[in-house]
Amino acid sequence: MPASTAHAAQLCLDALRHAHDSRSSPLYTVMTIANTLESSRQAWVIRGQSNSRRVGGWPSWFARNTSEKPMLYLHSAASSAQLCALSDATAQRGILCNDIENRPSPWPKGAQPSLPLWLATNPRCTPYDPASGEEARAIVLAGLRSLYIDGQPGFYYLALHDHERPRPMNKRHHAAALKGMYPIQGERTADVRLLGAGQALEEVLHAARLLEQDWNVTAQVWSCPSYTRLAREAAAAERWNRLHPTEPKRGCHVRECLAGSEAPVIAVTGYPQPIVDQLAAYVDARFVALGSAPSRYWIVVAALRALADEGRIGTRQLETAMARYPLP
Repeated sequence: MPASTAHAAQLCLDALRHAHDSRSSPLYTVMTIANTLESSRQAWVIRGQSNSRRVGGWPSWFARNTSEKPMLYLHSAASSAQLCALSDATAQRGILCNDIENRPSPWPKGAQPSLPLWLATNPRCTPYDPASGEEARAIVLAGLRSLYIDGQPGFYYLALHDHERPRPMNKRHHAAALKGMYPIQGERTADVRLLGAGQALEEVLHAARLLEQDWNVTAQVWSCPSYTRLAREAAAAERWNRLHPTEPKRGCHVRECLAGSEAPVIAVTGYPQPIVDQLAAYVDARFVALGSAPSRYWIVVAALRALADEGRIGTRQLETAMARYPLP
């Protein structure tokens, strides 16, 4: 990584040190970051639209610069074809922030099903779905450091929503969120463990309250900004262990987080279910994946069903729950 690029990135991080509001939504937080970076003149801030699949449709004037500078690209890509064209036009570098979730659409999170699958299968992409402005800020700062100071290849992707989720995080939470998950509520000895990403985390939190109030079932809640990063690290550790059978085994973040309990795990995303299914092989407990932003009531029913399947509650409770809640 050229010294000039690393220097520009460090100046960006310095400028952002005091630009901080933990009460903001991910979209507002990233817009504030964009304004600060634009004023610093140390980064390319591109506010583009994603209505064309042609490379020529993307702003590319930044490419004429003789040395790379940090790039934050704000866009609205609804399909994998649009996002692929954008990543190609940017040489698969930078921090790409998508606000399509905030626009009317028949698709979950505003994105066609191919888009999250493309993100999950593109090895150069590190995708995130932050639930709060604090998470989004931590991810952008990490991206600036990783891509432009450490010189790591590829690009970061953030899905942005505009709903405020005040949730202060400490440094330990920041580090864990970048790996893919961190705890936000409950004890490790809970009856069930609920995982949520992005806006879906709000329904997960409501479900946790319903489980305790209506069924006396305790829940531990985890925020999971990146199911894909969790799955990739777990797969890499598993492969290394197979190739080095005589060496000490390598662990992975998802197994370390969920160790020490056999309580069922219910993982929720606003994207299609295959995004969460990536974790199934690496969770050493009963695992249920819910996609396309299920309601809090479906999450409660899924948790009760998992407990019933484990023999920890009777099926009568499950039947009562299905009759009580509005399940479309």
